[in-house]
Amino acid sequence: MSSDHILDKVKKLRELTGVGFKDCKNAIDESKGNIEKSIEFLRKKGIAKANKKMERVAADGLVCICEKENKFSIIEINTETDFAAKNNEFIKFAEEISKLALTNSGKMDDILVSKMENQKKVKDNLISLIAKIGEKITFRRCDFIGSGKFINFSYIHSSLKKNVGRIGVLLSLQTTKTKNELLELGKQLAMHIAASSPLAIDKKDLDQNILQKEKEIITEQLKNTGKDPKIIDKIAAGKLNKFISENTLLNQEWIMDPKKKVIDVLKEAANKGKIEIIKFVRFKVGEGI
Repeated sequence: MSSDHILDKVKKLRELTGVGFKDCKNAIDESKGNIEKSIEFLRKKGIAKANKKMERVAADGLVCICEKENKFSIIEINTETDFAAKNNEFIKFAEEISKLALTNSGKMDDILVSKMENQKKVKDNLISLIAKIGEKITFRRCDFIGSGKFINFSYIHSSLKKNVGRIGVLLSLQTTKTKNELLELGKQLAMHIAASSPLAIDKKDLDQNILQKEKEIITEQLKNTGKDPKIIDKIAAGKLNKFISENTLLNQEWIMDPKKKVIDVLKEAANKGKIEIIKFVRFKVGEGI
C-alpha cells in the first residue's frame, strides 16, 4: 500500500473516530488497511483505556434538562474535573443525551442503546469520549416527567447555558389553575427545591429507613449527654419532628418568606382552587458520590 493511500486511510479513520494520527496509523497498520477492523481495534483500545479510568472518581460534570410540550427529562453526566465538564464536545454530548432521555421517557437502558447523530449508540460514544478526553465519564442518572394531567416546570441553577448547569429541578403540579397563572409560583417552587434540597414532598413520602436511622442517631447523641432516660424519648421525638420539617418540601420554611411554610404558600396561591405537588426531581452534580 502506497504512502498516500495509507495517509488517506488514516485521514478517513480520524474523521470517523476523532482519534489522534498516531493511534489511527497504528490501527491501519495492525488491520492491514481495513477501516472496519481499524475501528474495532481502536474501540478495543478505547475500552481498555476506559476500564483503567473507571477506577477513578468522577464527581464533577453537568446536569441537563430537555423539554417539549409539557414533557421534561433531566440527566446527570459526571467527569473527573470542572475543566472537562466545560469542554464543548462534552457539553454537546450531554445535551444530545438529554434529548434522547426525553424521547425514551428517562429509561436508562433504552437511552444507552439509542443511536446518536453520528449513528453510533450512546454507550459506544461514551467509550470514545472517555478515550478522547482522557477522563472517567459516567452517565449517572436520569428522570422524566410528562403527563397531560399535570403542569410541569423546570429550573437550572449555576447554568453554563440554557438548560445546562450544576443543579437541576423538575416539578409537577396538579391544579385547577392554568400554567400562565402559575408561571411565577412554579419557578419559585423549583428555585426553592434547588436551594433547600428536600428529601420528600411530605412526611408520608420520607424513606422510613432514613427516619429510623435519624432517630437512632438522635437517641444515641442524647444518651451521650447524660440526660435523664425518662425524657430522652420526648426530646428525641421533638428533634425528629424538626428533621422531618426541614427535609419535607411542604413543611420547609419558604425561601422567599421564612415566616411561611411551603404548604401555606400553596394554599394562598390556590385560593378557592387546588394546587398539589405531585412530584419533584432534584439533581446536583456529584451529590452523594
